[in-house]
Amino acid sequence: MGADLINLRRARKARDKAEKAKTAEANRVLHGTPKHLRKLSEAEKDKAEQRLAAHRLEKNVDDN
Repeated sequence: MGADLINLRRARKARDKAEKAKTAEANRVLHGTPKHLRKLSEAEKDKAEQRLAAHRLEKNVDDN
């Protein structure tokens, strides 16, 4: 009838460590890419959005 004991301090620290690792990974992706590659991916994304907008049948009120 032994219940599994959980050290709440360790559990909290493990949870915080996992959150920080996730944030660090996102920062590595954001700050680890060279500027020319970031601009290239932004330009490709903008071009794809413009192409999609050009094929819309109805224009939204907020579209110019």
